[in-house]
Amino acid sequence: MSEYDLLSLWAKARLHVIVSQLAPTFLLIVTVALLVIGLDEASAAVRVATGGILLASGVLGAVAQISSANEALAIADDLKTVPDASAVSRRIVAQRPWVNVVRFVSPTIFVVIYLALLWELFL
Repeated sequence: MSEYDLLSLWAKARLHVIVSQLAPTFLLIVTVALLVIGLDEASAAVRVATGGILLASGVLGAVAQISSANEALAIADDLKTVPDASAVSRRIVAQRPWVNVVRFVSPTIFVVIYLALLWELFL
């Protein structure tokens, strides 16, 4: 693959990471807002459904994030082998370790927020 092809793939992987965070983040924000106006007093079925929706969207978002991050790591590895790489490619290779934030930190933060919301919904 050419450097240009790899940079295009990197841009797509980065966009997928960003987009994969939108739906779970939106749902978490909406859930917090609904808790403020009384979701914690809704029927048990509504609260269980809320927890399930958050869990499903979180799992799907995490899978998308981790998959895109793994692809980004592979792209960075390929960019490392490009002879006479551009400054952009060298920066991407240098930033490779930060992709692990997407793989590990973001899903961990989601789990902590999810547990806090479950606490508020059920306890």
